[in-house]
Amino acid sequence: MKLVVGLGNFGDKYTYTRHNIGFIILDKFAHLLNFQFSEEKKFKALVAKLLFNGEQYVFLKPTTFMNLSGDAVRLASDFYKIKPDNILVIHDDLDFNVGEIKKQFGKNSAGHNGVKDIINKLGTKNFYRLRVGIGRDEKVLGEDYVLRNIPKQDLEKIISQINLDILKF
Repeated sequence: MKLVVGLGNFGDKYTYTRHNIGFIILDKFAHLLNFQFSEEKKFKALVAKLLFNGEQYVFLKPTTFMNLSGDAVRLASDFYKIKPDNILVIHDDLDFNVGEIKKQFGKNSAGHNGVKDIINKLGTKNFYRLRVGIGRDEKVLGEDYVLRNIPKQDLEKIISQINLDILKF
């Protein structure tokens, strides 16, 4: 069983912000694979389960704020008995250009507070991450920049990089 986590902040005012790129990408997968999320309060998340390429997947959108994402990941991984090396966390990254994506395993948080909380709650950094470039504006503080709405052309550039091969980990 695999767990695919999209990071974001729950709530309408955050829907199209750069920080919500993990949620946006999970919505793209939901469209491609024709599934829907439902709320699972016991996981503090929206959840969808799907059989894909002969493997069971759990898709997770934490309903906590970004900095507490580890709670939902830990609850779901414990319940489904999913080991960290079968977890993929999708999140925004200021250090990459818009649309640049990189899948990595076992890396530190690189300053991302959602990833930092997941590392703390799982007790390991040995899980996969899909780092999704959102660019940076040197004139704006990072914490302000990530909470701004993502321009349509940037969103289209990012979404164009997303395909089902990402789910192979």
